[in-house]
Amino acid sequence: MTSTFEQARAVADAVLYEGYLLYPYRASAAKNQARWQFGVLVPPSFAAPERGEHGETQTECVLDAPATATLHVRLRFLHVQQRLVQDPNRHVVSHLVVNGEDVPAWDETVEYERDVVVPLARLLSGDHVAAVVVDGAEDVEELRDADGRMRGRIVRVRQPLTGVLRISASPISGPYGGFRIRVLVANTTARAELDSSRECALRHSLVATHLLLGVTEGAFLSLVDPPEWARPVVEECENVRTWPVLLGASDRSDAMLSSPIILYDNPAIAPESPQPLFDGTEIDEILTLRTMALTEAEKRAARSTDPHARALLDGIDGLPAEWLERLHGTMRSVRSTVREPRVPWWDPAADESVSPDTDSVQVAGTRVAKGSRVRLKPGRRRTDAQDMFLHGRTATVQGVFVDVDDEQYLAVTLDEDPAAELQSEHGRFRYFFLDEIEPGEGGPCEHEC
Repeated sequence: MTSTFEQARAVADAVLYEGYLLYPYRASAAKNQARWQFGVLVPPSFAAPERGEHGETQTECVLDAPATATLHVRLRFLHVQQRLVQDPNRHVVSHLVVNGEDVPAWDETVEYERDVVVPLARLLSGDHVAAVVVDGAEDVEELRDADGRMRGRIVRVRQPLTGVLRISASPISGPYGGFRIRVLVANTTARAELDSSRECALRHSLVATHLLLGVTEGAFLSLVDPPEWARPVVEECENVRTWPVLLGASDRSDAMLSSPIILYDNPAIAPESPQPLFDGTEIDEILTLRTMALTEAEKRAARSTDPHARALLDGIDGLPAEWLERLHGTMRSVRSTVREPRVPWWDPAADESVSPDTDSVQVAGTRVAKGSRVRLKPGRRRTDAQDMFLHGRTATVQGVFVDVDDEQYLAVTLDEDPAAELQSEHGRFRYFFLDEIEPGEGGPCEHEC
């Protein structure tokens, strides 16, 4: 296990709870009737690709490491538990009011992790298969009023589920070596009865499934921007319903996150974000302000929905003003020292050997420089139909320039243009190559000196 691996928990938790609970954070909200869209692995009996339900995911990545390295794989997901509400006679009801607070029926979750540590040399002799077994359970919480009288119960029910974690490694041929790592995660839960509802299937599913990969020696390579020698192997990697990204260094790291949400390498939680909001498609500032604007009744309903919702509302209500200011915007590139602005390559000032005001060129044995009068004859290289109207017109050279291909050209203003002086002051010129002009009369020196 690496330090980078452990530091990634904040990002992994954001993936784990993305979409868990959506604004306005009430159980009754329409948005919260269709939860958990990321990383859901349903039982084989419910899997149906045509309706977007799948039971497995595959991660492939490239590892630059010796055969003596040890691979650490951590599977993380949410296990849905049903929160049933019962009245004093133990009849299931949609909600109860106890001590002035509404207690609704709701689906909560329990975090689950499965760690597998396996030497790379072991994988070269065959796949390593680890079982994922989550037992069913039932927990009871009594609901009593201020006088201690029984007003009902909360019964939390978790269905059993099983899965498999299959890890394999294959050596990469060539002078650089390395290995291609594959991790398959599958839901193998066998259900006696097939229920057509997704709500029921979710209680037998791995939700928000993702992997953390770590290595003791060597490093994982970026799949976004790999080194050239590894690019052909990276292009052959097949990632199914998951996206592996590096954690830590820019192009190689001893830890990787395989997420059901597309991320870039080195993801991180913005330091300005004071707490999880579960709705990553929203801007933190907007979502925080909208939550603060909820009525007291709406906030009570949200707090009674879920412990996570209660913590979120409590955190926003107690948010200091300076945190709101931080959410409004942050500049990350401020430096303590003032740097001289860099001259762009296309600016003549970038090259001291170039001086448009004093440089000159030879055209038909005549020296042409700033102030020279020339006659325009736009050539065939022109594609602008309006250039035909400039043929034969006289112009005054305003500067001699060189393009990126070291070809010289002239900046001119039309003599007949009443706005020529104004355009010259603003640096608005017409540009012509040397074979598109003829020397005219007037200027600094009409013949070769």
